[in-house]
Amino acid sequence: QVQLVESGGGLVQAGDSLRLSCAASGLSESRYSMGWFRQAPGKERECVAAISWSAFEIFYSASVKGRFTISRDNTKNTQYLQMNSLKPEDTAIYYCAAGLSVTRYPGGYDYWGQGTQVTVSS
Repeated sequence: QVQLVESGGGLVQAGDSLRLSCAASGLSESRYSMGWFRQAPGKERECVAAISWSAFEIFYSASVKGRFTISRDNTKNTQYLQMNSLKPEDTAIYYCAAGLSVTRYPGGYDYWGQGTQVTVSS
């Protein structure tokens, strides 16, 4: 049974930083690409970052490029999203996902975590 468990969300002020973690278990194919998505109320789910198994291929959305950093530790089956200079518009539920390739499209991912809330106050 595949499980993706996010942690690290919370309430912060604009300009602060947070680091999200996603621990994966049960993935039979270890060479999964991983992605971070977010969804704010009334908005579509958006890919903010994605990383290939080797970390050779990395994607960032324009809205977070230069502020967020995605990384992974394959020895721990964990991926991370370091979020700096947070803005109120970053407020959303953040989900981690696992798929076979780096893509910004939600349909390209096979497994999803339950999400963690990030709230940025102004």
